[in-house]
Amino acid sequence: MDEGGNFVACHRMDDALLVSIDIAQNKAWTSVALKMPTASLAEASAPGAELYGINTTNKGRIILFGGGIPLRSENRIIGAVGVSGGSVEQDVRVAEAAVKAFETMMIEAGA
Repeated sequence: MDEGGNFVACHRMDDALLVSIDIAQNKAWTSVALKMPTASLAEASAPGAELYGINTTNKGRIILFGGGIPLRSENRIIGAVGVSGGSVEQDVRVAEAAVKAFETMMIEAGA
């Protein structure tokens, strides 16, 4: 997703579950919309917490588990990556690797 939550690119591995496409996109959208990793939402959205029920807003696009991470440049969110298809832990690790690759590319480009 870009900084406005607009779809930019997607890659689906062979034999990945079809549902993973929407989940990954919604993880990226959630990260952009709330300016935070989706993994940070679990505690804040638990019953009794201040964001409880947030996943019922925005036509159900809000994802409450890890795999979505914002992309930043000069302390500004310029997009997000969303990963789905493995366990939550695996999705987070792949998303973190994508963010690291993005940051390395930005440094090498001098941005």
